[in-house]
Amino acid sequence: MTSFGDLLGPQPVLLPENSDAEEALLDKQDPVQVAAAHPTASIAWAQLAEDALARAEAAAPGAVNADVIAAYAFARTGYHRGLDLLRRNGWKGFGPVPWSHEPNRGFLRAVGALARAARTIGETDEYARCLDLLEDCDPRAAAELGLG
Repeated sequence: MTSFGDLLGPQPVLLPENSDAEEALLDKQDPVQVAAAHPTASIAWAQLAEDALARAEAAAPGAVNADVIAAYAFARTGYHRGLDLLRRNGWKGFGPVPWSHEPNRGFLRAVGALARAARTIGETDEYARCLDLLEDCDPRAAAELGLG
C-alpha cells in the first residue's frame, strides 16, 4: 500500500539525502554559495526562491519586482532539478512524494515557491499546476508550505 492508501498506486518516492547542501544551509551558509557548490540540490534553489520572495514581500507586499522574478527563476530551477532526481529514482510523473521524508522537501519547497511567485506575477495557470502537483505528491504539502 502506498503512503496515501492507494493499493494500486505507485510506491512513494523517497529521494536520497543531499547532506552536504542540507548541512550547509542549516549552518547558515550563503544559499548563493550553496547553490553554486551543489547546483543539483533543489533545497538550495528553494532557499534562494523563498529568500527572494521574503525580500519582495517586505519591500512591497503583492507587488511584482526583481525579487519576485528572481524567485520565479530560482524556484523553476529547483523544480527542474528535483524532477530530474525524482525521475532517476523511479517517479513516473505522478504519485506520492511524501513531505514527511526530509530529502523530498527541497523539491516540494521549490514547487511551493514557484506557485507563490507565479501567483504574484499573475500566472494563474502555473499557480494551479503547482498546487495540483503538490496535491498529487502529498496532500499535506501545500498546507505545510502555507498554500493550503
